[in-house]
Amino acid sequence: MIQYKDTHDISPEDLQQLFLSVSWSSGSYPDRLAAAMRGFETVFTAWDGDKLTGLISAMDDHSMTAYIHFLLVRPDYQGQGIGRRLVEMTKEKYSGFLRIVLVAYDKQIGFYERCGFVKGKDDSPMFITELST
Repeated sequence: MIQYKDTHDISPEDLQQLFLSVSWSSGSYPDRLAAAMRGFETVFTAWDGDKLTGLISAMDDHSMTAYIHFLLVRPDYQGQGIGRRLVEMTKEKYSGFLRIVLVAYDKQIGFYERCGFVKGKDDSPMFITELST
């Protein structure tokens, strides 16, 4: 049975295994991921025993807007409602805010639309990616 937790204290090893399970390069930086989790306003996790199966993290301005930064679920746990539950927990926490924002890639848009998000008509995500080791 999946258990959900509100926690910022996640081991670098658990984070590395989760992030690499979905082929995210940030999994190669487990210590940075652990530090990032401590810095987020919100981190909800999903656990199958002692196995981290999913995670959502968000930042906010304490009033108007929350930004979902990470949402990931191990491939062998996808399709079980874990991602949807993590989104619902986040929506509940930020229910008094004006908006929740995220960047969704094409293959993820359908999932987020089923969770109630609407694609912006003239919006384009923009990035600067400079990662020094």
